[in-house]
Amino acid sequence: MNWWDEVFERLKSPIVIVGLVGQAVFFMRFLVQWMASEKAQESVIPIAFWYFSIGGAFLLLLYGILDRDPVILIGQSTGLLIYLRNLHFIRLQKRKDAQES
Repeated sequence: MNWWDEVFERLKSPIVIVGLVGQAVFFMRFLVQWMASEKAQESVIPIAFWYFSIGGAFLLLLYGILDRDPVILIGQSTGLLIYLRNLHFIRLQKRKDAQES
């Protein structure tokens, strides 16, 4: 079996499918950030960026757990905490803004 056949065989694995879906969701954060920035003609980070970051990081973390990959586990678990913290700061700011209105 050549390497290309091995790649296609591995793509059939449910674990790899979880990883690919996670990577697609994680990619969406870049796409929505780019579209929002193009529309505003300045650098913008919409709230959807953080939700896609959390969704993608969660799925990639799940992939890392299922595949027993320590690199993915460390990278995605720390990233997930940062994305959740940023969302927390956004919610705090919204509450503060609402109270000042």
